[in-house]
Amino acid sequence: MKSFRLVFPKPFEVEVEEFEVGEPGPGQVLIESEFTLISTGTELTALTGDFPKPSAWSSYVKYPFTPGYTCIGRILKTGLNVVDFKIGDRVAAVTPHAKHSLAKAEDLVKVPEGVKLEYACLHTIVAGVMNSVRLAHVSLGDAVVVVGLGLLGQMTVLFSKLCGAFPVIAVDVADKRLELAKLSGATASIKYIDYEGVEEEVKRLTGNRMADVVFEVTGNPNVIPWAIKLAKKPLGRFIVLSSPRGSTTLDFHDEVNSPSRIIIGTHFGSQPFYETPYNPWTRKRNTDLFFNLLKANVINLGHFITHIYPWRKASEAYKMLIENRTQALAVLLDFRG
Repeated sequence: MKSFRLVFPKPFEVEVEEFEVGEPGPGQVLIESEFTLISTGTELTALTGDFPKPSAWSSYVKYPFTPGYTCIGRILKTGLNVVDFKIGDRVAAVTPHAKHSLAKAEDLVKVPEGVKLEYACLHTIVAGVMNSVRLAHVSLGDAVVVVGLGLLGQMTVLFSKLCGAFPVIAVDVADKRLELAKLSGATASIKYIDYEGVEEEVKRLTGNRMADVVFEVTGNPNVIPWAIKLAKKPLGRFIVLSSPRGSTTLDFHDEVNSPSRIIIGTHFGSQPFYETPYNPWTRKRNTDLFFNLLKANVINLGHFITHIYPWRKASEAYKMLIENRTQALAVLLDFRG
């Protein structure tokens, strides 16, 4: 059957492309999308081509590039050996921005009745942030600083607070993001003007101890050398949750070895595919937890959805984000029309 998907033919170009969707093979399903989420970090990096070459980025982004990895949709067809899903099931999938997609059944998570679809569509981001907060070992009473308050940063504030962190300090250059961080659970916010001002305020808020955990969520490699200094001495944890776009110069003696700080990378890909007794928290299990938290009204994501565009107007969404993404958190594409 014929369907449509988004594609970046080259940097700064967004097109709707017709393509042929095959029949689902063994273990596969055919999904009709309802909502997809634009990843304002990964996708804007791919759209602008603003990444070093050669790098892991240049290996990943090849033009024409098909963006997207977060979808909510309904199953239209199932292939052989699919036993846990049926036609009509609403599922969370890691498929691109497309009207229809094939997906492996083993990658899907059912969306419970009563969960708002727009919130459910944040599932990939949420699972990745849950993974990061776990790897950071955030616990009751930890002082946490989150530098960068886009969608990932806001989620980091939310789940750090849920784990019992206090204070939870939000840092950004944008006033709107700082205001939204209060709704996410930040107990204090700092507008970045210079490092010295941020450092003094973190000292004040933590009783001169500095942060137990600092999350870097900007993607800007120039932020890392000063943000790591907000972590306490010794054994403060510095968590790289973003995917920095380029190299960072860091004095490892003065900022890592001597103060004995711990650096942890927490890419979404570090979630295990299979549950084990040592780490049961797969992406699918994190997603299940997310949906259960939504059903139980434990978390409120009302302020996270800032923009919804009809999928045929996706180019307008990307244009808005390129011009000023500090005004946006979750940007959804609506495929229902």
